[in-house]
Formats: sequence, C-alpha cells, structure tokens
Amino acid sequence: MSARSSQPKGQGALAVIPARGGSKRIPGKNIRPFLGKPILEYAIRSARNSGVFDQVLVSTDDEQIAAVARAAGAEVPFVRPADIANDTASTAEVLVHALDWYAEQDSYWESLCCLYPTAVFVTPELLQEAAAERERREAPALLSVCHFPYPIQRSVRMNPEGDLSWNWPEHELTRSQDLEEAYHDAGQFYFFPCEAFRQNPRLMPAGAIPFLLDRRKVVDIDTEEDWAVAEQIYKVWHA
Repeated sequence: MSARSSQPKGQGALAVIPARGGSKRIPGKNIRPFLGKPILEYAIRSARNSGVFDQVLVSTDDEQIAAVARAAGAEVPFVRPADIANDTASTAEVLVHALDWYAEQDSYWESLCCLYPTAVFVTPELLQEAAAERERREAPALLSVCHFPYPIQRSVRMNPEGDLSWNWPEHELTRSQDLEEAYHDAGQFYFFPCEAFRQNPRLMPAGAIPFLLDRRKVVDIDTEEDWAVAEQIYKVWHA
C-alpha cells in the first residue's frame, strides 16, 4: 500500500506557503519589498502570530526565497522539485508534495492550510476565524471568497469581429438588484482536513464552504499596477 492510502491519523496543523521563484510579470515577486519588507514576510508573520499552526512551511525552489522565509521564522526543509515549480504546476500538486515529504519522514498532519505569499491583507485573526469555521462545520474545505463588484449576469464579451454581445442575453433588461450575487475565489487561503484533501486533492471539492472577505482588502497582485494599488490600500488600512 502507498504511504498516502495507509497513513496513520495525523496530529497538529500545518500551513504551507507556496512561493516559487521565476515570476515573469513581477520579477522576484515573492520576496520583493512591500512597503519596506519582503512581501513573503507578511504571510509568514500572520500564520505564525495566529497561533493556529504547529508549523509554517514555505515550499520553494529558490534559495533566496528560502533564506527570506527562514529569517522570518518559517520552515524550509526541502527544495521543491522543478516539475512542480513551473507555470503549469497546480497549487494542489504543491500541497500534495509537501504532505508526501512529511509522510516520508513518518510525520502526518491533521489539518492543512494553504496561504499565498502575496496575501498581505490576511491577518492572524482572519486565519483564526477561518480555521474555527471549517472545524465547526466539519467541511472538507474552506476557501476565501469575495463578491464581484458588478453583477456578472450583465457582463459582455468582445467577439472576434470586434463587436460586443451579452454573456447572458436573457438578463439584458433585468435590474441589477434582482440578480443573484456571485462570488469568486479570493486567492488568499484554503483550509482542509488532511485526510479529506488526500482523498480528493482539489482546492474546492464538493462540500467546500466559503469564508467571505472584504472586497476592498482583496488584491490579486499580478502586475505592477496591482502592486501599487495594494501598497496604497495597505497604507490606508494601517494608517
């Protein structure tokens, strides 16, 4: 039997922060200074100060990132393999690799959190609340979500010919207040019981529950503009 199928019951909570090198749109993104400190430090500090986790792990293939992570108090016990450190590798693959590495050390965890390295608005209190909510509802997963700022049912597409068409033409005349609110993955954090995640390693399996975040504090930092906006918002909220 494989280690995955025969693993003993785990204990404790593990936070995994996936922070690979080689970011193309923002070079060195995961350790670039964000208001004076490497952005990775914010996620590590929130995870450690939450008191939720027995260990905070940074999964990386980059020695500079590893050095910053260790200096901030995280564990970096392995180098992430190249085949899951590229543009096509999924977050779930990174989490499975981390759990497999611990299993090889005969170490198993009861619960798992994936926290993204650019989640600068995630506070220790949010992580405490999210962990407690997932456990209270005994859900197979909990993920951070926020609502779209405008009804997606009134969205349009740009056609190859250059003109516009409705994505949902049946709602062309529907009042926005009569449309159901829609939500999207905020890309900040995910919580799982390890046994459920190993059986179905997906970020949003059936039965996953939401943890609603303030949309004003959710910035997906992928461009220089995103970075500048995030810094301005952070300064406002921490003034």
